[in-house]
Amino acid sequence: MADDITETSQTVAAGQLRAFIERVERLEEEKQTIADDIKDVFAEMKGTGFDTKAVRTIIRLRKKDQAERQEEEAILDLYKAALGME
Repeated sequence: MADDITETSQTVAAGQLRAFIERVERLEEEKQTIADDIKDVFAEMKGTGFDTKAVRTIIRLRKKDQAERQEEEAILDLYKAALGME
């Protein structure tokens, strides 16, 4: 009987593991689809004349709050001034 419980536990654990792996695989597929969609949007932007490098920078900056952006810009200004770039 103990062997039956062990075998059942292993079967359940294997089933859970398979379910987790399949979920991750589905999410990876979705992630690739989204990455491809983003790539297409950037290609479209570039095709209409937008500078995609600048757009990527804007997107990165929009993810930060205002205080974090201001701090980053102040440090950048300081470094540029130190190098005579202003």
